[in-house]
Amino acid sequence: MTNPATHSTAPLRVAVIGLGWWGKTIAHYLKSARNMALNAVTDLNTDTGAAFAQSIGAPFFQSLQDVLASPNVDAVILCTPHTLHAAQIVQVAQAGKHVFCEKPLTLNRADALAAIEAVQSRGLALGVGHERRFEPPVMAAMQLIQSGALGTPLQMEANFSQDKFLQLASDNWRLSAAEAPAGPMTATGIHLLDLSIGVFGPAQSVYASVKQLGSPLINGDTLAILATYQRGGHALISAILATPFVGRFAVYGSKGWVEVRDKTHPEQSTGWTMTTCIRGEEPVIQEFPPHPAVLSNLEAFADAALGIAPYPVPHEQMVANISALEAVIRSTQSGAVEQVVSGS
Repeated sequence: MTNPATHSTAPLRVAVIGLGWWGKTIAHYLKSARNMALNAVTDLNTDTGAAFAQSIGAPFFQSLQDVLASPNVDAVILCTPHTLHAAQIVQVAQAGKHVFCEKPLTLNRADALAAIEAVQSRGLALGVGHERRFEPPVMAAMQLIQSGALGTPLQMEANFSQDKFLQLASDNWRLSAAEAPAGPMTATGIHLLDLSIGVFGPAQSVYASVKQLGSPLINGDTLAILATYQRGGHALISAILATPFVGRFAVYGSKGWVEVRDKTHPEQSTGWTMTTCIRGEEPVIQEFPPHPAVLSNLEAFADAALGIAPYPVPHEQMVANISALEAVIRSTQSGAVEQVVSGS
């Protein structure tokens, strides 16, 4: 990464790769970023991609290769199908450009290690689309946990469920067995698994079950996970694609607990409620207004690329998250408790 002592004050010139639902959302966010300039977009569908580029005032490129050849692009934001992430991260890094990748970073540990090595070896910044870490009440809860105010973390309970995917065509890549091998996991559950790594560190084992219970989503609409961690503690994680939105993140410690509840879906956030309870004290309820966590994540990535500040999610936690994801996928297929691979 750039030396912070000689960091650039010019905005990071970025390109968005993939202009589906989320790629377009990211492109719109970038127009108001404090430290980024949208200099390129590309999509396999050149007609709709070029039309969108014109509507947002960004140059349209024919391919990722063309973007990587441009001297006017410093960093790439990947909004592409999950199975493409690993190879594309390596490709972008080999071109000497910083890379931000939508979640999940990859679908297995080996690919995550290879992708991160490609970035690290070239001194480049890597960001990942886990914007829940950048929601103010989640940040406040994490600060409480890390300060020791809640004592030893014992258990995390979290749910991120929605019914947005019921509107997708049955052949949409987000619903395929290849791209979403554990049903709701890569849509919403991966965010909560990431938060559990932030609370407890690397996972040790997982038991996961995915079922099709309330929708036509043949890849599964209801997911439950029980995870254990190397330093102790449990996480109970649920994710559903066949019920109206609900979002909850709670951590119970030996001295107290904290719970964050979303008021509405984060994409149209109306804020959060955080309740904190310390032993011997009355529970405290705090209201948090809406905040553009997706934009905060992107701006943190740009700060890292510009040498201003380290990216808040360490590479070790990125690998730990994908290592646990890989075990979740195995468990939904085997029906057994699966050990999480660790070490180099």
